[in-house]
Amino acid sequence: MDPHFALYLVFFVCYAGLLALSLAMDRHHSQIRHGKPAPLLRRALRLTGWSLLALALWLCSLAWGWAIGPVAWFGLLSTAALGFVFLLPYAPRFAAWLAVVGPLLALPPFFL
Repeated sequence: MDPHFALYLVFFVCYAGLLALSLAMDRHHSQIRHGKPAPLLRRALRLTGWSLLALALWLCSLAWGWAIGPVAWFGLLSTAALGFVFLLPYAPRFAAWLAVVGPLLALPPFFL
């Protein structure tokens, strides 16, 4: 896997995982979706969030190996969390859409 492509991919997988974990909370769910999540949805969002973070760790290990992969994962996780934390209070709907639109905006440079 190309490390530059992995950088964007892991960033947005971490971002989506953090978004899923935050949507499992009452406060952030009402901020983005205007309501409380059902208990089953809450469990599904938590499972999805943790699974996406584990997937991001695995992708980092594929791109950089197990020596550097966890360090890169932690750095990208911290960067995604910083962006998400600063974006959520001011533009909660955009923060949710960025998990979908972000990877699509990051792909074109790799196909030119």
